[in-house]
Amino acid sequence: MAIEIKVPNLPESVSSATVATWHVKAGDAVSREQNLMDLETDKVMLEVPATADGVLKEIRVQAGATVQAGDILGILEEGAAPKAASKSEAATNEAVKPATASASPVMSSEDGQSPAVRKLLSELGLSASQISGSGKGGRLTVEDVKAFADKPKAAAPKAAAPAPAAPRALGAREEQRVPMTRIRARIAERLLEAKNTTAMLTTFNEVDLKAVMELRAKYKTEFEKAHGVKLGFMSFFVRAAVEALKKFPAVNASIDGNDIIYHGYYDIGIAVSSERGLVVPILRDADQQSLAGIEKAIVDFGTRAKANKLTMEDLTGGTFSITNGGIFGSMMSTPILNPPQSAILGMHGITERPVVVDGQIVIRPMMYLAMSYDHRIIDGREAVLALRTIKECLEDPAKLLLQL
Repeated sequence: MAIEIKVPNLPESVSSATVATWHVKAGDAVSREQNLMDLETDKVMLEVPATADGVLKEIRVQAGATVQAGDILGILEEGAAPKAASKSEAATNEAVKPATASASPVMSSEDGQSPAVRKLLSELGLSASQISGSGKGGRLTVEDVKAFADKPKAAAPKAAAPAPAAPRALGAREEQRVPMTRIRARIAERLLEAKNTTAMLTTFNEVDLKAVMELRAKYKTEFEKAHGVKLGFMSFFVRAAVEALKKFPAVNASIDGNDIIYHGYYDIGIAVSSERGLVVPILRDADQQSLAGIEKAIVDFGTRAKANKLTMEDLTGGTFSITNGGIFGSMMSTPILNPPQSAILGMHGITERPVVVDGQIVIRPMMYLAMSYDHRIIDGREAVLALRTIKECLEDPAKLLLQL
């Protein structure tokens, strides 16, 4: 029986999707629940699994095409066996088979690879045919490509050394035009929206992280044994931000038309960098989370972001956001709002600097903090005091435990 493979119902607010890649070819045998293809939306990647065992009879929509919910992507012949090659085809295939073919399946081109793998291959100047894949059906994983790139290159015999590349022709100026991915286009749209529709302003401060670092150093081993997760910095910043939001509700509010909505809950967006771009999954009810719970949630967000497993539910909502440019070495920045949220906290790199404490010059681990806010509903006083509250909580972590 022929079964139509259709675009599933798309998440709310998503009207279309792009066919990212097919993981099987027409004529391939597939099993129930096997992922046939990936669909890229503005925020997440969606998998389209087979609904039955059978053979993929036809592919109707190729990679790169834009589709909508209900569109037919291909045809699956339920229960069918893959078509056997004729004797002449088999003889031809045998004749052209390389004598040194590997016993393990290797993808011969970039076709069928995930977007992340194709992007990495392009960046490293590699071909999929050079690398043995460990994924399903011999497909490459990001780890396969990275491991291959990290291998020391054996010195080739002089006789086999490739000829030097021809110098670039005088005046030649190479360019490459590629379409934006859907998520990159959406990021661009959202950033422009924030710039054009909010009265954004940024206030700065600096925080001495000596107390937090000493606390982490003292309890990190015991904490990891007890909770199965490392004690990082982000959980302290989340808890400090929640205390500031409690004291200054406008920083946790949003605008809806001519109304201001004051949220009685604290859903904190945690910016996570992925191969597809920046995503901001939401840590819900952060005020009710322990430090261990926050750390586990952040690890989970990072893992699923890399695997393109975040859902629309993970990315929807949020009353305040935190972004950490310090992991890339940023010392100072002005984070951009994530509408309809009205404020965002920017973390930066930690550097040891001389500061004055009790009249003495001492060396302390310092971090610059930045809070961007929508001046339409948040006054400068509230933004400055909210950021100062975060600073005070971090410089005296006992306040986080005592909720002072």
